[in-house]
Amino acid sequence: MACNSVITIGRQYGSGGREIGQKLAQLLGIQCYDNELLDRAAKDSGICQELFENHDEKPTNSFLYSLVMDTYSMGYASAALSGMPINHKVFLAQFNAIKKLADEGPCIMVGRCADYALEEYPNAISVFIYADMDKRIRRIAERHNLTDAKAKEAIQKTDKQRASYYNYYTNKRWGDIASYDLCVNSSFLGVDGTVRLLRQFVEDREAKLAEKTSK
Repeated sequence: MACNSVITIGRQYGSGGREIGQKLAQLLGIQCYDNELLDRAAKDSGICQELFENHDEKPTNSFLYSLVMDTYSMGYASAALSGMPINHKVFLAQFNAIKKLADEGPCIMVGRCADYALEEYPNAISVFIYADMDKRIRRIAERHNLTDAKAKEAIQKTDKQRASYYNYYTNKRWGDIASYDLCVNSSFLGVDGTVRLLRQFVEDREAKLAEKTSK
């Protein structure tokens, strides 16, 4: 059965959320967008791609920083985004890119408040992946060759940035079960087991929607 859903994945750092998204996309035969979202947003908006990388899931409230970066981006941003602080320009460009990609067909999007951007889409499924801290520490320590202490520090810092970004730009709370259709602890089933679980959830959700629309 062909997948008809747009699946958004929020994730704790070290939970395996990106790998889960990539494997699920492969299993469903659809595209997975992670950093590719930044590429699309930069291309569509005309804003320098370096700005997207610098602001990636990191809220910047400094007025001075915004002024400096806004000057740096002059000549890149489209007229539609003129007059906004650069952090808002970057978010809006990503927001628009997410909607355009969703309009192009079924896919998976990782992070960047995609669930918020697509909350009005009837075929959108929002997922949040979390994991036990010890499993997350092992994953990050091994991936980046860090001590456990350094890995835990990186996890806490990254999660704080992601939460601040999400909470700043949406009307929801990052990691709160009320903000998502499904929250899964990847520690229980591992990456592959979580992928199978999500595939079943997507198939059941699509079957329910098809049944509802056929009545």
